[in-house]
Parts: sequence; C-alpha cells; structure tokens
Amino acid sequence: MAICLLLFFWAMASITVAIFIGKVWWLPQLVSVHGAAIDDQLVLTLIVAGLAFFLAQIGLGYVIWKFRGRGAERAENWHENPRMEVFWTTVTAIVFIALAIQGDRIWAHYLLTPVPSNALTVEVTAQQFTWNIRYAGPDGIFGRTDVHLINDANANFLGLDPKDPASRDDIVTQNILAVPVNRPIRIMLRSKDVTHSFFVPVLRVKQDAVPGLAIQVQFTATKTGEYEIPCAELCGMQHYKMRGRLLVMQPAEFENWLKQRASM
Repeated sequence: MAICLLLFFWAMASITVAIFIGKVWWLPQLVSVHGAAIDDQLVLTLIVAGLAFFLAQIGLGYVIWKFRGRGAERAENWHENPRMEVFWTTVTAIVFIALAIQGDRIWAHYLLTPVPSNALTVEVTAQQFTWNIRYAGPDGIFGRTDVHLINDANANFLGLDPKDPASRDDIVTQNILAVPVNRPIRIMLRSKDVTHSFFVPVLRVKQDAVPGLAIQVQFTATKTGEYEIPCAELCGMQHYKMRGRLLVMQPAEFENWLKQRASM
C-alpha cells in the first residue's frame, strides 16, 4: 500500500508539471500590449506554486514509504518544532509578499498609466442582457443623455437627447465593439441595471460594470480579428446570452465601418 501511495503522489505531481510545461489547457492568444506583463506574472506565480506543489508531493510520497508500517511497532509522534515552523512560515511569507509586490506593480502600471492623447474613447454600457456601444461620431463629442429618455422599444437604449446637436451623429451599436489595431482605446464602462463584468480574455481585460459609476478601461489591440466579449458576472436568468464581439480592424477599415454605421 505504501508503494502504491508513493507512486500515486509522484505520478500526480509529474503529470501536473507536464501539463503546465506543455501548456495544455493554456491561456487564449494574447492580442494586447499590456497583457504580456500579466501573462509573465501568471507564469512566475505558477512556477513558484508548482515547484512547491511538486516538492511537497515528492516529499509526501517518500515519507509515506519511509515510515510505512513494517510489523507490530507503535507509531511515534511529536507536537511541534518551533525552528522548523519559524523557517517555513518566514520563507512562505517572503515568497508571497514578493509575488504580491510584483503583481501590484504590474497592476498599478496598467491602471495608473495616463491614457495617450491619441486614444479613441468608446462608451460601453451594459444592460440585461446586451452590450451597448457608443462612438462620438464625426464631431468627436458625446451627446447628452437622459435616463428619462431611455426607450428600448424605439431603440434609444442609452437615452440620447435628440435636442442636443452633439447626440445626432453619435453612433450606437449593440454587442459589436470595433476598434482600430495598434491604437490606444479608452473604454468608459457603465451599467444600466445590475453589476455586469466586461471580459475580453484575449486582451487580458476584465472589469466590473457597476451601476452609478463610469469606470475607465484602456488597452491597445495588436492583432486584427474577431474576439468574444462575454459577461463574466452572473447578471440574471439570461446571463448566458450576454455575449458581444470585439472587431479589431485596420485603421482604414475601421473608418469605413464607422461611416457605414453612421449612415444606418
């Protein structure tokens, strides 16, 4: 039995490490500038935790085999070893604090870096169960909105004020967020009803949309293509249907897309 347990723990540890090294069930492709630092931090954390896990399982298997029962002898036990406890607690604390400091540095750099002056600002307003996306239009100014003017039946999902000239050229889409490649994007994230979560795995972006708040999210997409925008917060009975599309386009293609939307 001791040999079987030893082989089980060693095999489990080896298979787990092999899955990590082989990148089985790995992250989706990365298509953002800031995401590389997040991936590096994740890999570093997995290496540290994986090494500790692997050594612990190897040690556990060895101890089970080394101190297995061989006859009628009685087991001995001891309650504590202050030196060992201080040692492994200190080492664990140092490792975890170091990882936390490194992670906080990466997160702060992403959140606190000023948005470039050439960034494109897009409003994303979540509601049950869709994403409302608004572009400022040719004048570059977002028009006034009023919650009392919201009328889903007339497709005025955001309550645009028709009396405001700046609102008349605003471009509104649902579930389609188009952006130009290699250009900084500034998202102003809002919610009309409950808490949602704007999640774009390929960008390494995940931010809750909270009612009453306008939350800034920024990214620069580096590869053209079509990607998924799921809601990552349980937001109601039809939460599973709340899926949008991110379209990363060449600049000229994006401008044509905007013109087509403006004429609709």
